[in-house]
Amino acid sequence: MYWFTADEHYGHEKIIKYCSRPFKNVEEMDAVLIDNFNKVVGKNDITIHAGDFCWCNNHKDANRLYISKLNGSHIFLVGSHDHWLPSSAKYIWKKRIDKQLVIICHYAMKRWEASHYNSWQLFGHSHGRLQPEGKQWDIGVDGNAFYPYSWDDIKRIMNRRPDNPNLVI
Repeated sequence: MYWFTADEHYGHEKIIKYCSRPFKNVEEMDAVLIDNFNKVVGKNDITIHAGDFCWCNNHKDANRLYISKLNGSHIFLVGSHDHWLPSSAKYIWKKRIDKQLVIICHYAMKRWEASHYNSWQLFGHSHGRLQPEGKQWDIGVDGNAFYPYSWDDIKRIMNRRPDNPNLVI
């Protein structure tokens, strides 16, 4: 099973104020995010984190404080605050899932690979403040009660979304 999320901002105290998150402090936020994640993501699942995972300076700290506490395996994309990731980390992830091409990036795109054939684009960065266009969706935790989205969630959402503006028939 695939899961999708972005903008967790583990360890980032100021994000609570910036995004009006309902937490008293960063410790409470981190605990709720980890608990919510592990309630739905299984040990054999794969999660794509579309940027701004944590407020750490190195992979060792990110792993010790957060990654090791989360179920499943993880693919991390570079966001605005991912200084802990190696310079070889990717900015874009793409895959066909159930024959559907999915493009994931921390940032929303106007057009993306095969958008003219109704491919889907999942993004973060905007914390639920950017209206998606066509087959596009903000997968940040702020828009999903601080939970990741499942592949089934994404399929349901995209089935209700309009076609991409540049669709060719």
